[in-house]
Amino acid sequence: TEVTEKLEEAVMVWIKQIRQVLVESEQMRREADDIGPSAELEHWKTRMSSFNSLLDEIKSSRVKKTISILQVARSKTLKQWKELDGNVTIAANEAKDNVRYLYTLDKFFGPLAKASPVTMVEHIPSLMNTVCMIYCTSPYYNTSERMTSLLLKITNQMINTCKTYLCEG
Repeated sequence: TEVTEKLEEAVMVWIKQIRQVLVESEQMRREADDIGPSAELEHWKTRMSSFNSLLDEIKSSRVKKTISILQVARSKTLKQWKELDGNVTIAANEAKDNVRYLYTLDKFFGPLAKASPVTMVEHIPSLMNTVCMIYCTSPYYNTSERMTSLLLKITNQMINTCKTYLCEG
């Protein structure tokens, strides 16, 4: 029972740390007003990396052994642990999926940033079709909040490109 108590204490520390990571990942992001769409992809790549690292740690032999011992001891901390483990898996899957979908837009980001307003207009129909495809097929990215954020960043990039064009011209 002394070993069980020590292991439960360790798991409770892990639970607290994982909860903190999950809470921070859901907080509103502070971004510059004129940030472009490539920042959205970078955000999800960073988030994917963080949650994949967390999943690797959760799957480590040290953690698995600890959880196995607590299962044998019928520890009450396991209910919380399993719930958090599931939440981390969901967050990792969401980030991975969002990165995959946002990569389909990546080919537009360069031309959007470097084009003249005239050539930029040529890319808009394909870009919007791809955004529509993401909205219709992504299980995670198809919310009003995510789409608004993405479209705002695309619009910011178009405005920045036009400003640069006017200042150079």
